[in-house]
Amino acid sequence: MAEVKKIPSVCIGCVWSCGMVAHVEGGRLVKVEGMPEHPLSKGYLCPRGEALPEWVYAPDRILYPMKKENGSWKRISWDEALDIISFKLMEIKEKYGAHSLAIFCGSIGVENLEIAAFARIFKGAFGTPNLFSVESVCYRSRIIAHQLTFGTFLLEEPEEAKCIILWGTDPDHSRPPLANYLRTQGRGKKIIVINPKRISLAELGQHYPVRPGSDCFLALSMANVIVNEGLYDKDFVEKYTKGFDQFKEHIQKYTPEKVSEVTGLSASEIRELARTFATNKPACIIPGTCFDQRVDGLQTMRAFAILQTITGNVDVKGSWVAIRSFPRLRDFKISVEEKPLGAQEHPLFYSLWGRISPYGQTLYLPKAILEEKPYPVKAFIVVAGNPVLSMPESKTWEKAFEKLDLLVVMDMFMTATAKKAHLVLPACSFLERPGLGYVYAVTSGIPYIMLRRKVIEPVGEAWPDWKFWTELGKKMGYGELFPWKTDEEIIDFFLEPMGLSYSKLDEYPHGFFYAQKTYDMVIKGKVRTPSGKIEIYSDTLAEHGYPPLPEPVDPPKVLFSTQEEEKKYPLWLSTGMRSIYYTHTQFRTIPSLRKGFPEPVAEINPETAKSYGINDGEMIIVETPKGELKIKAKYVPEVSPNVVLISHGWEEANVNLLTGLDPKDPVTGYPHYKALRCNLRKA
Repeated sequence: MAEVKKIPSVCIGCVWSCGMVAHVEGGRLVKVEGMPEHPLSKGYLCPRGEALPEWVYAPDRILYPMKKENGSWKRISWDEALDIISFKLMEIKEKYGAHSLAIFCGSIGVENLEIAAFARIFKGAFGTPNLFSVESVCYRSRIIAHQLTFGTFLLEEPEEAKCIILWGTDPDHSRPPLANYLRTQGRGKKIIVINPKRISLAELGQHYPVRPGSDCFLALSMANVIVNEGLYDKDFVEKYTKGFDQFKEHIQKYTPEKVSEVTGLSASEIRELARTFATNKPACIIPGTCFDQRVDGLQTMRAFAILQTITGNVDVKGSWVAIRSFPRLRDFKISVEEKPLGAQEHPLFYSLWGRISPYGQTLYLPKAILEEKPYPVKAFIVVAGNPVLSMPESKTWEKAFEKLDLLVVMDMFMTATAKKAHLVLPACSFLERPGLGYVYAVTSGIPYIMLRRKVIEPVGEAWPDWKFWTELGKKMGYGELFPWKTDEEIIDFFLEPMGLSYSKLDEYPHGFFYAQKTYDMVIKGKVRTPSGKIEIYSDTLAEHGYPPLPEPVDPPKVLFSTQEEEKKYPLWLSTGMRSIYYTHTQFRTIPSLRKGFPEPVAEINPETAKSYGINDGEMIIVETPKGELKIKAKYVPEVSPNVVLISHGWEEANVNLLTGLDPKDPVTGYPHYKALRCNLRKA
């Protein structure tokens, strides 16, 4: 019997990078366990982590390069695939210019740093400005909101908090280490859940079933109570902020009585909520990603930032804290003078105070493909992503991809996007290559660099992403920019500025190193905003023609032009509900995970469903102005009346058939995924 090796590494089945110990027997992964020494997960491993052996050896995994011929897939060699891609890219570049190539990265940053890095190198070498990512629809909106307010990005630190607001988030499904912490160590804390669904963590505290899309109204009404009742931190506001007087005047119209009509909460509930938050310090708001994906998403995140500020819950243990940057990993990039699609329409999304992002706004890509405006995009390379399912208005993406001269998808599985491709390339799982990234401990805020060990050899002919970009670069004459030959060289390339190397990994047996936490960066150092203060009133927003103070938007006023049209869709619809069994569109074919969440459903309050004559488990049609979706109804009493919740990522019931592509948030261009309106009928 072969020896079982236990290899410590890090799981990147999602963003949280939990510690794991991989059991390898005869070169094959046979089991995965949690790592007790890991600073974030502390031994916990979710169902996705436990299912990694099934995932790696799944029978439907892509094992070799394939080319589509006459509607069927033909196996080809890597060398042939690279020849086809390089020839076609040069042909397109010569005819339409370098900007006719677009590149999309699905998983970036913390969990897959090296994927985005090498896409950036190739993008620069080719000369296209059009690198896109999931940041077009997720998370960067809140980063920009923080930058506009604090000059930097802050993190919530619930470990030391006396009051925690879980606002539009369900940690049991989206942030398991936090959920575990709250259940085991949350006693004595004021835990508040603001959510149209009564999630299980609401049992630990107070639940406020807010109406979808009204959160910015609620935050400003809380501020109205806190300011008018003198519950704000006067010393902090006077010393460290700018624009409080304008804000005080601004919030007078958001009284609890008026906002009650919008939020569905009573005026007394709003006052109770505001007083609890303001008088139990330190306190922190933990928001979900749903606020990014709304027409007033950035303004809502600004409102949260201001609530933290006026109560003095900034740079205090248990509040929102600034983490001083640790030595940066090498960031090798080649600049391209031309700006990407969406940069002109949303300049703050692309560049804030001279800090230029490498990414364009993805939602402008279908128009460039279909209408060739402002210029034609003819080639698209997708790595670690599935935009056909993850981006809004899926039918438009499908049409766009069908028009491309070249669509290349590198993935482990035949995704909805891969099915549209001309060439599909087999990607390594994270278990088959070493890697690294940043991660912050979920409760303490301590930053770490996580280095993943390689656990097994690649399955089939799968390549790591860096190797694909490197070999393609060499084929196209960019060899001097891609000198690497091994996984170890790649890791050393990033770590060299820190004086570390892959060979020193044995000094860090659990794969994580470098921890430094400081406070005082914002309020005692110089705030990195133009005024040098925390900006409640943002001159930067005003200078660009945007509201300098948070302005909430009632979704129906954006979605519908007339009241008659609005009446056709009386129910609230929120898309993108998370599940502990899946990460966006991933893991859907794994048998053990399908047992936990076997099929797509529309969660509906039983009384609401009955009013439409809909029975539990019955097939229904969910309709929005953008389209229809056939899906099974599920009675869920915890969901508020007149609300429908549908998770994303299901190819057989794609909720993005119901969403719209048009950019809605004027600052970021983010779409309006959440707080939609719908109607129901039996299928």
